[in-house]
Amino acid sequence: MRRRQVLSGAGLAMAGLAAPRIGAAQGQRVLKFIPQADLSTLDPHWNTAYVTRNHGFMVFDTLYGTDADYAPRPQMVEGHVVEEDGRRWTLTLREGLRWHDGEPVLARDCVASIRRWASRDGFGATLMAATEELSAPDDRRILFRLKKPFPMLPNALGKFGVYMPAMMPERLARTPATTQVTEMVGSGPFRFLADERISGARAAYARNERYVPAPGGTPSGTAGPKIVHLDRVEWLTTPDPATAANALMAGEVDWWDFATPDLLPLLRRNRNVTVAVLDRAGYCASFRMNHLHPPFDNPLVRRAVLGALNQQDLMIACAGSDPAMWRVPAGVFTPGSPLANDIALDVLSGPRDLGRSRQELASAGYKGEPVVFLVPTDLPHVSAMSEVVADTLRKIGMSVDYQAVDWGTVLTRRGSKAAPGQGGWSGFVTFSAGADNATPAANTQLRANGQAGWFGWPDDPEIETLRGEWFDAPDLQVQKTVAGRMQRRAFETVPFSPLGQYFQATAHRNTLRDVIPNFATFWNLRKQA
Repeated sequence: MRRRQVLSGAGLAMAGLAAPRIGAAQGQRVLKFIPQADLSTLDPHWNTAYVTRNHGFMVFDTLYGTDADYAPRPQMVEGHVVEEDGRRWTLTLREGLRWHDGEPVLARDCVASIRRWASRDGFGATLMAATEELSAPDDRRILFRLKKPFPMLPNALGKFGVYMPAMMPERLARTPATTQVTEMVGSGPFRFLADERISGARAAYARNERYVPAPGGTPSGTAGPKIVHLDRVEWLTTPDPATAANALMAGEVDWWDFATPDLLPLLRRNRNVTVAVLDRAGYCASFRMNHLHPPFDNPLVRRAVLGALNQQDLMIACAGSDPAMWRVPAGVFTPGSPLANDIALDVLSGPRDLGRSRQELASAGYKGEPVVFLVPTDLPHVSAMSEVVADTLRKIGMSVDYQAVDWGTVLTRRGSKAAPGQGGWSGFVTFSAGADNATPAANTQLRANGQAGWFGWPDDPEIETLRGEWFDAPDLQVQKTVAGRMQRRAFETVPFSPLGQYFQATAHRNTLRDVIPNFATFWNLRKQA
């Protein structure tokens, strides 16, 4: 990974910044934030980018929140009643909830939102497959009549990963989920200031004066009362990490979401800056391959690549040489989570033998097809891992068409099912929140439901059958057994290649107080003078 040089002087660092120019952070009621990447898409039902998820939780709210122990807690609902041996759930909305346009939040809005979200999300689709009827008997009650008990219903409606189950007005939720909603009207703690958005440079939010925090409890994760102490939050995209670091140290911004490993020593030496890891589950990196087209439509080719990639090299490129900031070997479930296991893990933990991988690739019938590899230049940790993956592919004899683009282009182009030589793609490196990869419920990488699935579209009915068995498992021990079988199968058909688990450092000015251990959220925190 190329070493970045910190520019001398914040003024020089700011010279290359796209408009609007970062100025001094303004007072205690305005927070300036550098997100992990540009906010290229806004609809949290349409995109699985975590920057879009983070934006979604500012603007929209969810029926349930999830606390730091991954337990669902009522958020927009005041509670629920379960009847008929778990087959009838009645959820009741809290009083006084309003959309940003002033209209009341109604149960039928939420029904339409649930349907839209579930048409994209794997956890939501599983919930809807178990649902006989979803309706709104009146303005405040949401009714689920189930075909069979689904005790994880609040977990699904309160998930904080991607796709987030954002509630929106019915007029927006009736938009097919394959079409982006561009009007950002939610009921969340902040209003999106659409007229101030500058693509590639800025997004701005104002405190939602109508917001009604959940009563009682302690803020934790996305659960509990979301009390806003800020009038305004500005997301400012910078051209490079050095610019971000200088802006933070100079007090021109308050928070840098994804601080890069090579700049952490410099930031830690600054007495006005705090460096921390807020998300204890970390992130799971992966190499995603397109199963629709050669060469990765061949499982033997995918297995040759799986056996060639060195997770330790990838994690050092991503998160630096400090082993406290990453963990390998990492299987298909988040290391340290209850379902993580060592079944068939030797395919990742044993010594790498690139000569053997070259032979496996040749035996698989690889014919030299170009691997159209999408690499985001504006996401340093992904770019660094991509360099390692590209080098490995070349060393085992693959022809790599390395296409350097921005992350927004990756997010858009990965949806194309066209052949790689006709505007499509063959592979890209990505990452998932550790909390998402911990179970089959939210692990989009492990879905294998073909063209209805996540980008790459792996098709393996056996994995999908095992996923159903996991949902039906009566206890954790049975779930663990099923998870082991899922991992063994995944290393045979390779829906994706795990690259390791890393812990992302964030950096903020010491003037910020009460930052919730989580992904970047902006409620409850305070900014002091």
